[in-house]
Amino acid sequence: MNKNALPRRAVPAPTASREVSYRHGEPSPELKLVTDALFRHIGKPVPRKEDERLITGKGRFTDDFNLPGQVYAAMVRSPHPHAVIGRTDASAALALPGVLAVLTPEDMLADDLQPIPHNPVPSTNYDVKLRASDGSFPFVGPHYPLPLKKVRHVGEVVALVVAETPALAEEASELVDVEYDVLPHVTATAEAFQEGAPAVWDEVPDNVLVDSRFGDEEGTDAAFRRAAHVVKRRFHIDRVTAVTIEPRAALGHFDAETGRYTLYAGSGGAVRQKGEISKVLGVDRERLRVLSFDVGGNFGARNRVYVEFPLILWASRRVGRPVKFTATRSESFLTEYQGRDLITTVELAFDEAGYILAMRADNISNVGARCVSLSPLSKGSGLISGSYHIPCATLRARAIFTNTMCTQAYRSSGRPEVTFAIERMMDLAAEELGMDRVELRRRNLVPPDAMPYTNPVGQHYDSGEYEKNMDRAIELSDWDGFEARKAEARARGKLLGRGFANYVESSIGTPRERAEITVTEDGRVEVIIGTQPSGQGHETSFAQVVADMLGVPVERVQIILGDTDIVKEGGGSHSGRSMRHAGTVMAIASAELLADAKSRFADLHGINSSDIDFHDGVFSAAGVSTDIFALAQATAADKGALHAAHTNEMHTPVFPNGTAICEIEVCMHTGAPVITRYVTVDDVGRCINPLIVHGQTHGGIAQGVGQAMWELCAIDEETGQPSAGSFMDYGMPRSDNMPSFTCEIAEVHSPTNPLGIKAGGEGGTTPALAVIVSAIVDALSEFGVRDISMPVTPQRIWQAMRSAQRNQDNLDRSNR
Repeated sequence: MNKNALPRRAVPAPTASREVSYRHGEPSPELKLVTDALFRHIGKPVPRKEDERLITGKGRFTDDFNLPGQVYAAMVRSPHPHAVIGRTDASAALALPGVLAVLTPEDMLADDLQPIPHNPVPSTNYDVKLRASDGSFPFVGPHYPLPLKKVRHVGEVVALVVAETPALAEEASELVDVEYDVLPHVTATAEAFQEGAPAVWDEVPDNVLVDSRFGDEEGTDAAFRRAAHVVKRRFHIDRVTAVTIEPRAALGHFDAETGRYTLYAGSGGAVRQKGEISKVLGVDRERLRVLSFDVGGNFGARNRVYVEFPLILWASRRVGRPVKFTATRSESFLTEYQGRDLITTVELAFDEAGYILAMRADNISNVGARCVSLSPLSKGSGLISGSYHIPCATLRARAIFTNTMCTQAYRSSGRPEVTFAIERMMDLAAEELGMDRVELRRRNLVPPDAMPYTNPVGQHYDSGEYEKNMDRAIELSDWDGFEARKAEARARGKLLGRGFANYVESSIGTPRERAEITVTEDGRVEVIIGTQPSGQGHETSFAQVVADMLGVPVERVQIILGDTDIVKEGGGSHSGRSMRHAGTVMAIASAELLADAKSRFADLHGINSSDIDFHDGVFSAAGVSTDIFALAQATAADKGALHAAHTNEMHTPVFPNGTAICEIEVCMHTGAPVITRYVTVDDVGRCINPLIVHGQTHGGIAQGVGQAMWELCAIDEETGQPSAGSFMDYGMPRSDNMPSFTCEIAEVHSPTNPLGIKAGGEGGTTPALAVIVSAIVDALSEFGVRDISMPVTPQRIWQAMRSAQRNQDNLDRSNR
């Protein structure tokens, strides 16, 4: 391809670098030592330590835990999307032998349970801050474990039954008779803020809880007035759910003798769950212990507290026995926190040469019946311009209530939606301007010499080589061989299309993290850390970091997590934050531990600490040497365990980025699509373990492709009833409908943290929606199809082809 076919334009000089938040003044010599270390494990594909345990059935998932005398809970759920709750008659349920209790909202009020204290507005310094139209903090809707007066979505818990067996609890729950006064409802995002729509909350009569504006309105309007071309399109990125392999489950126990509660529940962060649930129960934090070890899938769906968690703890106190709850798959489909559901209207203004002059965007996020998280709207709003230099932009960001299950941050929270919009706009603009879609992108990419770069709504991109990623992906995809493959496919009755998408995403996440590192006398390094895995391989990759920091074998490093009696602080695993936050705080704690170790070695041998050399876990000076384990053992009696702990805050975001290219064959007769080629190049900053990062990329691609091609939480607008309650109704990516991926890791180190890490867990998902639709539209271009809605099922593709063909036939007849 002729990279010089189009002239380049000047871009702004790099923005001033901000003080990176991991530093406290200048780095200590020890921190510089560990971050400049000759890495023996970092960057290597070390096999996952946890896999043997997991594949031999020794995992510690929630349902693996049982307690003596435990009983079981089943939830009574609302069949209506919106209704006033009337009288509850539990007499038939309580008459069954073995039913111990039926607990209602009246019981909850009597015991003074409080709402879940969701904090939906992102708390880091550089997130886009969202407010109500008058500038006030948005009304989020109190989330009591049981609703006080009204139900606001199908599946909302209105009572719980406790019984001796799961089957008996389920049977009894069906006998609880709840009277409802059914109210009008609204479930569709586009309808909820229209005049006359039913109000989900009386406090927000127009259902709009957030209405914020950002950018340079005057400059944007001026740019649109002088534009040679304006392209505008409205997109709806619909609702999906995480479909975790492990259904939601919890085991709760109240110990009457100690007054302590214990909860076993898989989640994205045990420390956060402890803090929020203790407030619901109205008890001091230290009276609650949360254990969350192996988690069978999260993707954001388990980062926030579910009502069932405090309910079973409360039920345990009520009945005097441990209580267990395990959701059915249908319950999970109905009531797991869901993702996406954004309507975005985008306008791009171009000059005659194809440069983007300005952008307007209007993002409307459906938060469901209560506002659990504004992260998707916030994070997506900050990245509306994607990988491109857009001199000015305006954005209106709104969040609305509907009578649906709450939405929450779902893998790459908010970024796949806005990436889909900007990348589809680039395809549409290229067609309208008569330009090659790759060259149009190349012309407008942010160049590396503009980094750090401030985008038009104020996000500061830390680093990246966007054009280099794009060129490498083009090379890996065998771009020049596409036309031959297309002709060969046509001979088999297939239409071959090629999709293309660039992306940039952000990783921020809750800023506070803590690491405690102890060198034990028996020759191990114990690391207590607050981030928590749900399959990402933290026990391996975190061990790699500490092993290199301290110069010890990775096999000797043990990662301890998931028990709040041990782990006192930590932000959990979400927002692509885990390795960056944990790596930074582990590096700082390692530096502090080495400083203490040097002091001990100096005292032990009467040596000045500045003369001591440390290499490969061994301290040496003046002809004597001691490894770190022997030093810990030799000084334990006098100085205690060799130990360091550090708590750190990081607010500065990083911006992983990359390019995806895919090819899809579409059957001309049935519309059935098959992905035949998928290539990605992902800049993750420093890659700690490429084996794990590639696995994350593969899973992320499947997750994004799943939404693009099959997944949909369909809701009947007239009845408010969800239509997808099982795998019979909800399509999923599988090994037999995914191709082999060609994935390459780019490493442009971030200047914001000592290891240069960005993130590797969400990049596969971020461009997937855009690249799949781009490929389908390209395949159908000969029919005149310019766009298509997701999921791009065979039926939808077939209808698009036939509709376009009918339109063309009608046009031909009218011209005769």
